[in-house]
Amino acid sequence: MADEVILLDFWPSPFGMRIRIALAEKGIKYEYKEEDLRNKSPLLLQMNPVHKKIPVLIHNGKPIAESLIAVQYIDEVWNDKSPLLPSDPYQRSQARFWADYVDKKIYEVGRNLWTKKGDEQEAAKKEFIEAIKLLEQELGDKTYFGGDKLGFVDVALIPFYTWFKGYETFGNINVEKESPKFIAWAKRCIQIESVSKSLPDQDKVYDFIVEIRKKIGVE
Repeated sequence: MADEVILLDFWPSPFGMRIRIALAEKGIKYEYKEEDLRNKSPLLLQMNPVHKKIPVLIHNGKPIAESLIAVQYIDEVWNDKSPLLPSDPYQRSQARFWADYVDKKIYEVGRNLWTKKGDEQEAAKKEFIEAIKLLEQELGDKTYFGGDKLGFVDVALIPFYTWFKGYETFGNINVEKESPKFIAWAKRCIQIESVSKSLPDQDKVYDFIVEIRKKIGVE
């Protein structure tokens, strides 16, 4: 039986982008279904009744929610090419640790750069740069976090690069000046076809951020 793979997603979601990259890396054909988050589809509510959030990967009728869990699932099910997680248990644990760090730090702090003002925003700027420098340190002299090839941490982190124009413009920061190695890594990642075809343009995401700022009254 052929695999039926569906992705319920929302185009600017960095979490959805992770799954798009993982599926592209594995060469998996899938049906993409764009969700209207203000009017969630019955399918989304049925497939993710706990969180009612995108992204949701549906494989042969079975839902897998939460992006990092879905990426691990993809890596385990389609394990014949482009492994994302290392085979060594310790290295695998470290990859999961840093992907978790990205979830806890980059998303929240990045959001504060364009939604907060004054002292809160200043604190976010400091915390964001510190987090990027720490990730840069973890990258070291490697081409990718996964070594010579794109790995789990790369897939977890690179989607947030699409939001950097918004982070930098509204947060008034210059990541390349602060962390040139980090930006060099991001530019290497977006040269990879599975990444470039899975990510929206930074300008498009920036326009989306501008719209959200208007809606929530941050000008």
